[in-house]
Amino acid sequence: MAASNEPLLRVTGMVKEFPGLRALDDVSLEVGAGEIVAVVGHNGSGKSTLVKILAGVYTKDAGEVEFPASTPQEQTELHIIHQDLGLAVQLNAIENLGIPKYRGLRESLSPSPVKREKEKARALISRFGEPFDVTVPVGTLSPAQRSIIAIARALDGWQHPRNILILDEPTEALHASEVRVLFEAVKKLAAEGAGIIFISHRLDEVLELADRIVVLRDGKKVADDARSTIDHERLVELVTGVEAGEAETGRTDRTHGEVVLDVAGLWGEVLDGIDLTIHAGEVVGVAGVLGSGREALPAMVFGELLAAADEFTLSGEPYERRRPGESIRRGMAFVPGDRAKYGSIRDFTARENMTLPSMQAVTNAAFSVNVRQEKALAQELIAKYDVKPARPEQIFKQFSGGNQQKIVFAKWLRNKPQVLLLEEPTQGVDIGAKQALYEAIDDAAAQGAAVLVCSSEAKELVRLCDRVLVLRDGRVAADLHGEDLTETRLVLEGYGLAEGHHGESEGEQ
Repeated sequence: MAASNEPLLRVTGMVKEFPGLRALDDVSLEVGAGEIVAVVGHNGSGKSTLVKILAGVYTKDAGEVEFPASTPQEQTELHIIHQDLGLAVQLNAIENLGIPKYRGLRESLSPSPVKREKEKARALISRFGEPFDVTVPVGTLSPAQRSIIAIARALDGWQHPRNILILDEPTEALHASEVRVLFEAVKKLAAEGAGIIFISHRLDEVLELADRIVVLRDGKKVADDARSTIDHERLVELVTGVEAGEAETGRTDRTHGEVVLDVAGLWGEVLDGIDLTIHAGEVVGVAGVLGSGREALPAMVFGELLAAADEFTLSGEPYERRRPGESIRRGMAFVPGDRAKYGSIRDFTARENMTLPSMQAVTNAAFSVNVRQEKALAQELIAKYDVKPARPEQIFKQFSGGNQQKIVFAKWLRNKPQVLLLEEPTQGVDIGAKQALYEAIDDAAAQGAAVLVCSSEAKELVRLCDRVLVLRDGRVAADLHGEDLTETRLVLEGYGLAEGHHGESEGEQ
C-alpha cells in the first residue's frame, strides 16, 4: 500500500510525567493517509501513555497533537481499540455495535425488524471472519469473537476515509486465521486513505504489516524508520537496547527428578481423556489452536474448572476432589491467562497482591496482618523480579502489563510450588518482560518444580519446554521432544497438517 504525503496526525514534543517517572520524553511522530505505523517497545516504554493522551484519558505536560487534514466539512476522527475492548459483556453483539432499533411506524410494518438488526450485525462482523450468534451476551463469546465485535464497532460509520485507527494489541486473543483476516481488513482501510497506528509486542506481526516502525524505550523515541530498513534482529536490538550477540540463546538441558504430577484420563467440557505426566524439574508445554482444549487444561488440573480423571496423583498421593484452596495447600500454583480478571485484585496494591498466597508469613497469632512485614516481603519480591516502578504501595492496575505479570508470578513463586501451572504466561508483555519471565520459569524448574506451560506461541514453547503435547479436539495429537520439537512441527500438528513430517526434523529452533 502506498501512503500519500498528506499527514493525518502529527504529535510533536510529547511529554508526560508522573511522580518520579517521565513516561514520555519529547516524543514526536506522524501518521500519513494510507500509512500503517507500528509503535513498539517494552511495557513501560511509553506506548500506553501515548495512546491514553491521544484518547483524552491523560493530559499532556508538553507537546502538541494536530490533525492537519481536518476541515470544517471533514473532521479527522480518531478511533481506538483498547486491549480491554470496552464491551458491555451483558449485552449482545447487536447492542454493542450500536445498531438502532427499528421502532418507527414504517419499520413496525416490516415483516421482521429484529431480522434486519441481526443482518446488519452479521454484515459488520463478516468483514473479519465467520459469523457467529449475535443475539447472545458478549460475555459468553470467545475472546476472538469479542475482539472482532470491538473492531467492527470502531470501523462502522466512518464519515470519510481519511481517519485514524489505533489498534492496541488487537491480535492478542486471535488465532492465526483471524489475524490474517484482520490484517487484510487493515490493509484495505489504509488503501482507502485511513492512517493506522498498530501497537503490538509481536514483532513478526509488526514486520509483516507496518510501513514504518517507531520504537520507544524508557519514554524516548529511539527509532522512526521505514519497515524496509529494519529486520527482525535489528528490531529486537532497538526494543531491548541489547546487541544481538549479547542476547541469551536459549535454555540448557535439565535434569529431571521423580514424577510429581501424574494424570490419566482427564475429562472435561473440552477435554477428551488427556494423560499428563510431569517430573520434578521438567517443563511440559501444551500447544493447540483456539478451542483445542489447551486453554482449559491448567484450570482443570488446578480445580478451577470442573473435570474428572480416571487417576490423579500429586507427589504420589491420590488427589480426587480438586479445589483451588486444597490445590494451593498441596503445593500447586496457577497463573491464569487473564491476569486482570482471575490473577489479581486490580484495586489492591502490589504489596497486597504479592502476599495474598503467603498470608501466614505476615500474620501474627491474633490473625492481624503485620503491614511492616508484608511491605518488607513485597519489597524483596519487587527487587528479585525487577518490578518497575519499585513501589509496593502502587495500585496493581497502574503498572504496565509486563510488570503486572511479574507481580502475579512473584506471589506464587515465593511459595516454591511443587507444580507450577501457567496459562499464556507472557500474554500482553514486551520482549524485556518476556525474557525475565522465561528466566523465572527456568529458575522454578531448576528448584524442582514440575511446570506446565500452555501457550499459543510456538516460539515460546520451543524456548521453554523439554517436551510439548499438541492438543486437537480435546485429545493429544502429538507428544514432541528433542529434534521433533520445532516451531514448524508445532504449527503443523496443531492444524492437523503434519502428514509425512513424523520423525523428521525441521531444524528450526
